[in-house]
Amino acid sequence: MKRAFMSLKFYDGDVTKSKVDTLTEALENAGIQNFVMVRDVEKYGEVEVSSKSLMAEYAFPEMEKCDMLVVEFSEKGVGLGVGAGYAFAKNIPIYVIAKTGSDISSTIGGLAKEIIFYDKPEDITERFKEILK
Repeated sequence: MKRAFMSLKFYDGDVTKSKVDTLTEALENAGIQNFVMVRDVEKYGEVEVSSKSLMAEYAFPEMEKCDMLVVEFSEKGVGLGVGAGYAFAKNIPIYVIAKTGSDISSTIGGLAKEIIFYDKPEDITERFKEILK
């Protein structure tokens, strides 16, 4: 099974958890296990991690253990760009996923190996199955 570091814009509460669970299932159905900071390190807010150490001490080392970076970019975020820049510099393939109609900046789009637009999670599953062939 391939391993992905998945980044997304997150918020406190159940909205992020629901999105992470849905996207995790879609990736797992394609044969990709994922690591998500908000779930696997911060435990959805139960564990407080200093924003000063979040990327350098947690995110970057985990990215280096992964086969790819999956960036959910339906909403823009500075941290998403920082992570993508790091992955690009480390030659980790970047796949951007976003709801159909999302505005993908030329900066992140230029780093991505592929941009995958989706209406439903199954769209992600099917495309990643093709990519992994």
